[in-house]
Amino acid sequence: MDPTGTLSDYAAVQDYLFGLKAQGPKFGIDRMRLFTAALGHPERRYPVVHVAGTNGKGSVSAMLDAILHAAGRRTGLYTSPHLVKLGERVQVDRQLLREAEIVAYTNELRPVADAQGRADPDDHPSFFEFMTAMAFLQFARRGVDAGIVEVGLGGRLDATNVVEPAVTAITSIGLDHCEMLGNELGQIAAEKAGIIKPGRPLVLGRVPPEAERVIRAIAAERGAPVHSVRAEFGEAIERYPRTNLEGDYQLPAAWGVTDAVIARGLLHTNWPGRWQRVALGGRPVILDASHNPEGAQVLDANLTALRADTGRKPVVVTGALGEQRARAMLEVIARHAAEIHLVIPHQARACGFAELEHCLPAGFGGRVEHTTVAEIFPVPGRVAVGGPEDTVVVTGSIYLIGEVFERIEPGRGAGEGRLQDF
Repeated sequence: MDPTGTLSDYAAVQDYLFGLKAQGPKFGIDRMRLFTAALGHPERRYPVVHVAGTNGKGSVSAMLDAILHAAGRRTGLYTSPHLVKLGERVQVDRQLLREAEIVAYTNELRPVADAQGRADPDDHPSFFEFMTAMAFLQFARRGVDAGIVEVGLGGRLDATNVVEPAVTAITSIGLDHCEMLGNELGQIAAEKAGIIKPGRPLVLGRVPPEAERVIRAIAAERGAPVHSVRAEFGEAIERYPRTNLEGDYQLPAAWGVTDAVIARGLLHTNWPGRWQRVALGGRPVILDASHNPEGAQVLDANLTALRADTGRKPVVVTGALGEQRARAMLEVIARHAAEIHLVIPHQARACGFAELEHCLPAGFGGRVEHTTVAEIFPVPGRVAVGGPEDTVVVTGSIYLIGEVFERIEPGRGAGEGRLQDF
């Protein structure tokens, strides 16, 4: 920090933002309403698509971005968390927010935030609210034709819920973040449905009947027309428009463009770490962030298809945050893996080896190893587990996938893991 109080370089900004993050997440939108009002409401200067859901919301956001880009429109994309670099969260035409821009925005936002928190420290914006404000400002100043905004957590009390969207989408409802959103599907659905706005259309993914009843009731109360993916395409995945993302919970969505544009956009969707196939030293590796019980169901289907295709059980590398997630994931992995390599993501909430072992079904007969990402991926282009004919699947926490990208794609730069969570 220079004598004027300005954060002079990116390292200083990282420290400042980490200080905000270390204070923990803050839920509720009153603080964000004050923040955006002080900034002149940049979020009102372009149409917004607001996307919530337990799984698939990031993929849907990436698909929408690709569709609109294929239609020749300038797009803003706000997602979280990042895989490797903080700037991944805020993109315009898929160009990441640069470090210099993050420095400039932090210095611009800091005095506004300090003034807001002067009377009551709890009114000081959080780390996530800082990043959300950066996205809103960047989209406004770059003149986007549409901003695609992914909910951070839940919906009703999420900082992104200050937007007045043209369209909302709820991709899926499952049991995750139960300590904050509730232990029943209906409770979680009500939190996600908090993004529904009066008179604004909602695109609804394939959700459990209990969740759908809650969501439709809230939409009816608010006069929001519901466009159901299940009603449009049914349950058979083969009837759905094709994308270049594998998995059964990817939701296509339209934005007033032609079928041909939608098809072209879907086939050019870029969303790393979602059943993504890469080759390292000629060996097949699949990177997949399947981190909760609903995601584990999709992982089961993907691993079943992989075994049918290769005729072999894969070698699986995995790590998770929280026992509930680890148990659901390891129950699936144990049915399909030839051997399992357990790792601990560099996050405070990560499961240790003993907890992961405890979640592993007793009947698993394959080899189980305790290791690290650095040992498995010692240098770019090399994976050090399994044999020449094996497919290696890395799955579990999104933060684990980010650590792998940092090892296999050093061109991404040094990872910013301490700013990942929330």
